[in-house]
Amino acid sequence: MAFFDEFKIWVLFICLVSQLGHGFYLPGSYPHKYVVGDTLSVKVNSITSVETEIPFSYYSLPFCKPEEGVKDSAENLGELLVGDRIENSPYRFKMNTNESEIFLCQTKPLSNEEFRLMKKRIDEMYQVNVILDNLPAIRYTKKNDFYLRWTGYPVGIKVQDKYYVFNHLKFTVLVHKYEETNVAGVMGTGDAAEMIPTVGNSGPGIPGYMVVGFEVVPCSIQHNAESAKKLKTYGKYPSAIKCEPTIVAMSINENEPIAFSYEVSFVESDIKWPSRWDAYLKMEGAKVHWFSILNSLMVIIFLAGIVLVIFLRTVRRDLTRYEELDKEAQAQMNEELSGWKLVVADVFRAPSNPTLLCVMVGDGVQILGMAVVTILFAALGFMSPASRGTLLTGMLFFYMFLGIAAGYVAVRLWRTIFCGNQKGWVSVAWRVACFFPGIAFLILTTLNFLLWGSHSTGAIPFSLFIVLILLWFCISVPLTLVGGYFGAKAPHIEYPVRTNQIPREIPAQNYPSWLLVLGAGTLPFVSLVLTYMHLCVEDYKWWWKSFFASGSVAIYIFLYSINYLVFDLKSLNGPVSATLYLGYSLFMVLAIMLATGTVGFLSSFWFVHYLFSSVKLD
Repeated sequence: MAFFDEFKIWVLFICLVSQLGHGFYLPGSYPHKYVVGDTLSVKVNSITSVETEIPFSYYSLPFCKPEEGVKDSAENLGELLVGDRIENSPYRFKMNTNESEIFLCQTKPLSNEEFRLMKKRIDEMYQVNVILDNLPAIRYTKKNDFYLRWTGYPVGIKVQDKYYVFNHLKFTVLVHKYEETNVAGVMGTGDAAEMIPTVGNSGPGIPGYMVVGFEVVPCSIQHNAESAKKLKTYGKYPSAIKCEPTIVAMSINENEPIAFSYEVSFVESDIKWPSRWDAYLKMEGAKVHWFSILNSLMVIIFLAGIVLVIFLRTVRRDLTRYEELDKEAQAQMNEELSGWKLVVADVFRAPSNPTLLCVMVGDGVQILGMAVVTILFAALGFMSPASRGTLLTGMLFFYMFLGIAAGYVAVRLWRTIFCGNQKGWVSVAWRVACFFPGIAFLILTTLNFLLWGSHSTGAIPFSLFIVLILLWFCISVPLTLVGGYFGAKAPHIEYPVRTNQIPREIPAQNYPSWLLVLGAGTLPFVSLVLTYMHLCVEDYKWWWKSFFASGSVAIYIFLYSINYLVFDLKSLNGPVSATLYLGYSLFMVLAIMLATGTVGFLSSFWFVHYLFSSVKLD
């Protein structure tokens, strides 16, 4: 049981480390104070579509560019991996200053290539994503007396055979006024007493504003091309612009320019800064089907609970009956009866491909630990949606640092299988460090070539590839080797029974045992029952079967992914998008197989060890 005690110590250590985060605020999520007249800069992100799932740069289309040139915003590793490309934009606001008929620019006459690209992006239903004070622009649409929320706005729309572009944007900025200087009073908390960071020149006592909402209404306005030629950026358009979302007028044509304009209004709101993300949690496009999830969880818990209760009662009754017999009766019982007691000399016999099993269990511990720690930090608020890319960045670094746990578990399990032999532990730890990351790297590299060919912002830059490789071999691999070193020094788990040199013949079964293993994926957390059933029919080869009994749930997830692609994602456009979807699904189910398989194997290992430690068998 020393193995499980040390595992608890690891969990306790991680929890203690997480408590150190209480003294810090979240990067990118702190309120900023703006006073009247302060400049607010709008940023743009990659344009996206549910039709293709391939993001592209905002400036890949003929849109207005800022006078100072296009500049990338500070990006973290997670933003680059998910395809976010946040850049500056020509849109400029002044806090609490309403403006209308603001001319932005007029493009050059559209070339044949630009014209075709605009039409293609409109057909593929691409959305433009703009950001103000870290808030994505939100758009409301009315349907059956209900308002639906969406982020971003469409590039344009096709009406009959004509294509129209949304070239006028009506922005609404919701602001919350305050005059307090205490963070606790503004944020509604009592655990902080620092000043809110101030943007611009504002003295004490001057009322300020926080941005608590950002809305956009796109319109298609037919501007006068000749009048637009005489206007400068941020100039006043000579005639009034009436934004009607239901009317489109600016059609796109080859060899004709497009004029862009916008307006902005500020509205005071009762929404407080901590609640400004509430509207985004009610999005229709990203709605989580909580009822279906809870219903499935309840069914699984109920069925697994019934099976577990019956199973525990059966095992306990079997052990009690056996312990009540005297030695002579036990000897006679061993000769006459069949069942798990007859495989006592073979139950801990080394499995086939033991090194691969240890490697997969080690990688499963690493993935499972990453998931638990990520959920813990997310629950503490360290991975809020205000910090883009933080979730993926955190998962990546947690995975790398948990290489210590992966190397430790894999090497110690390997030494246990071979009764304490330390020779070759470096090879085991090295394979742990390369097995799952190597497969993931192969899958993602293949998908990345497809994204490169599509000129998508979702493609990982070559420089980032170098960074990922350096993180892999300079952090993850050494930490895994360190964990393997401690696993080699730790005492191996002693078996409660001895193993014969000559293996016992397994009786012929009425049905293929692997068929039952694959079928167990429908209830992935009853691998203990399956292990006990195999032992009862004198099948002592439980090692791999216990792993795949739980891991086979990944097969059903992948089949469901294919079913979802065929029947629910009919709008997914093109073979590249379908290949990306299947590639990411394959990556996901591989991680799920390793994680759930590890849970099933370690549970079965503990059960078998406990079972044969509870009785005295000769």
